Amino acid sequence: MNDNINILWKRVNPIELTKRQNKIIELVKKYQPITSEHIAEKLNMTRAALRPDLTILTMAVFLEASPKVWYLYSGKPLKNMISDFIKNLKVENIKSTPVVVSEETTIYDAVVTLFLEDVGTIYVHNSGLLTGVVSRKDFLKVALGKTDIHKVPVGIIMTRMPNIAYVRDEDNAYDAAAKIIQHEVDSVPVVEPASTESGKKGYKITGKVSKTNITKLFYDLCNDKLGGL
Repeated sequence: MNDNINILWKRVNPIELTKRQNKIIELVKKYQPITSEHIAEKLNMTRAALRPDLTILTMAVFLEASPKVWYLYSGKPLKNMISDFIKNLKVENIKSTPVVVSEETTIYDAVVTLFLEDVGTIYVHNSGLLTGVVSRKDFLKVALGKTDIHKVPVGIIMTRMPNIAYVRDEDNAYDAAAKIIQHEVDSVPVVEPASTESGKKGYKITGKVSKTNITKLFYDLCNDKLGGL
């Protein structure tokens, strides 16, 4: 996970607050609305020395400033703060590298790729544009039939566009998780608009968000291991 995510998490993580910052919150709760001057007086500090703490608490939504005169306690519970964090966390920050093959790749070669890359889903392209997706279930179904997997291309068994759920870099982590659940898939591709040399328009695959990505995100959040993604 990159520095932007760490910064965002620190804005909503109350465990990072100092004793003085917690004291400021208690003072605002008790005397709100209260000015920064009055807070400084009660803490026996200067307003200049207090300014960084008030900035942090305002950015973290513990306090509300109106405008730069009065301070109020937001009263936002921790669960809402975590929810805000997830909904502000962009797909581009959690996506991983997708495994992509062309439509002409044989089913056999695609299965080998699936095992070698240790993934549950393979994305399919034609001239660089996303055209389909194949899951482990799809490969299992065809393996149980009479299809010659050494000759038949993967494009024959894939789920085709536009019947593929996808997300973009600017979508948030919650949107990605919701689509994975709603469509009952292992992952969704991350795409951006693109076109071929012939002018055909579609989407280029730039990444994926899988159940593993989402699970690891929550694991790292709960264990304060944000640097692990």
